[in-house]
Amino acid sequence: MIDLRSDTVTKPSQAMREAMAQAPVGDDVYGEDATINSLEERVANLFGKEAGLFTPSGSMANQLGIRLLVNPGEELLLEEDAHIVRAELGAGAAHGGITTRTWLAPRGALEAQTALAMARPNAGPYLVSTKAIAIENTHNFGGGTVQQISEIKRLYEGASESSIALHLDGARIWNAHIASGVALSEYGKCFETISVCLSKGLGAPVGSVLLSSGENIQKARVWRKRLGGGMRQVGILGAACHFALDNNILRISEDHKHAKTLATRINDVAPSVINPEHVQTNIIGLNLKELGMTSAELAVEAKKEGVFVSALGPHYARLVTHLDVTTPEINTAADVLCSILQVKK
Repeated sequence: MIDLRSDTVTKPSQAMREAMAQAPVGDDVYGEDATINSLEERVANLFGKEAGLFTPSGSMANQLGIRLLVNPGEELLLEEDAHIVRAELGAGAAHGGITTRTWLAPRGALEAQTALAMARPNAGPYLVSTKAIAIENTHNFGGGTVQQISEIKRLYEGASESSIALHLDGARIWNAHIASGVALSEYGKCFETISVCLSKGLGAPVGSVLLSSGENIQKARVWRKRLGGGMRQVGILGAACHFALDNNILRISEDHKHAKTLATRINDVAPSVINPEHVQTNIIGLNLKELGMTSAELAVEAKKEGVFVSALGPHYARLVTHLDVTTPEINTAADVLCSILQVKK
C-alpha cells in the first residue's frame, strides 16, 4: 500500500530503532531521563525559548500551551479550520473552560489585521475578554499553507500593544521552515508558547514538545501530570526524536517536491480539483465537488488500487507526502488517482 493519509503513518527506520535501543533513560516524572532532558533543551534552543516539555501528542502540547495563556471563561481567537478548534474535540472547553471565536481565511492564510480587528481585550466585567490568539503553521486543513513571517510579525506587534498573547501550533513548523527559509528562532520571537511535533514530517513514532519560558514550562509540567501525561523511561521515544532532528529536517524538501508532482499530475486531468500553485508543502487538498464525486468514493476506489487517501469532508480529500513514500510510489499514486479522476471527469 502507498499510504498518503497522513505524515503520521511513518514507521521508524532501522537506524532510528537502534538509536532508541541505546538511549539512556530514567524516570521523567522525577526529571531524571537524560535523553528527554537533552531533547527538551535542544528544541527550546532551536526556537530561542528558555525551556521545553515533552508530551505524547501535539494536541496535549497545544492544550497545555493555550491553558498557560487563557484562564477559564476567557477567550482564544483562531482561524475557523485550525486544528485546535476543529480536531482536538473541544479540549480547550472541556479541560480549561476556554471560549473561542474564529475568523475564516482562504486556505487558512493569516491576515494579521483580521485577527486583531476581532480581539476584545480588557472587555470589562460583563463581556468576554480576548487573552490569546493561536496560529497554525503550516495550516493543515488549509492544505499545508505556510504563514507569512511578515503577517506573523504584524500580528505580534498588534497583539503586544493590547497585551494579547500568541500561541503557535507548529505541528508542521519544520515544513514551514524548509519551504520559506525562515529561521526557527525567528518564529520563536513572536510567540509566548509554541508546540512542535516530531512524529509528522520528521518521522519519529511519538512525541511533541511545548516551548515557553522556564516559569511557564514548570506550570505546564504540573498540568501534564494532572492530565495523565506524566511518563517514566520515555527517553526511548526521545532518542527517536533526536534521530529525527539529526537526519530528517532537510529531507523534508523532497516531500514538498512529491506533493507538487501529485498536484500537477492531478491538475492535468482534473483542473477543478487542485491548483498546484496552492501546494506549498507536503499537503494536497482535493476539492471534488465540481466532479460530482465524494471523498469517500475516491478513497474506496484508490484503496482498490493500493493507495490510501483521507476523506475529511463530503467532497474534500487529503493527500500527505512523507519520508516513507518514494518517488516511484508517488508516480504510481499519481497514475492511480489520475485514472480515477479522469473517468469521473
